[in-house]
Amino acid sequence: MQGGNNPAGDILDSQDSLQDLIGQTDMRYIAVEGVIGAGKTTLCTMLAETLGARVVTEQFEENPFLKDFYKDPERYAFQTQIFFLLTRYKQQRSLSQADLFHRFLVTDYIFEKDKIFAYLNLEDEELKLYETLVGSIEHNIVQPDLVVYLQSSVPRLMQNIKHRGRPIEDSITEDYIRDLNEAYNYFFFRYKATSLLIVNAAELDFVNNPVHYRDLLLQIFRQNRAAVEYYNPIVKT
Repeated sequence: MQGGNNPAGDILDSQDSLQDLIGQTDMRYIAVEGVIGAGKTTLCTMLAETLGARVVTEQFEENPFLKDFYKDPERYAFQTQIFFLLTRYKQQRSLSQADLFHRFLVTDYIFEKDKIFAYLNLEDEELKLYETLVGSIEHNIVQPDLVVYLQSSVPRLMQNIKHRGRPIEDSITEDYIRDLNEAYNYFFFRYKATSLLIVNAAELDFVNNPVHYRDLLLQIFRQNRAAVEYYNPIVKT
């Protein structure tokens, strides 16, 4: 986490109404999604700390093709995609196992997001093979109770990517992030598999601002939610 504040650790101590909402919720499995740099893994980790949840994060650094893909997408797209598909499937299958020690499960991706990258990066013949493989395994995946989609702007995403300074991401271009951002928006504006909360996160700082984090938690755990809801916070500067 950045900065000196730790909103994940103490937010519940001073928020009885929020604690009541969490205590009354029927949700067990929350997935956080967003484009590279949106803050999904950070929020996932904070939620896990706040809720005492089991946390499952995508191990992107284990993909041996990813660094080469960012440098030469056309050449390495298929290898990168299939490696991600199979490792995501293996990880997601483990979520179906009962966890006697945690009430909540929080992940920083959903299995369906694999298709976003496939349709963006693969050629037609590669897509046919990909779709055949996906069709044989996707019915075994456990669906989350709620997906939180952190929607952001391209400048904010690029800023976050540069700020965290991962060497593997040095070759990511603004054009690629713009295309990926559009693909994510297209996907989630048509998403119907589970309950969905779309968050305008372009101006949010839930890492360093406890109020931002608290308000986001209130949106996540509010009762009587619609199948799709939008949270467009008014951020005071």
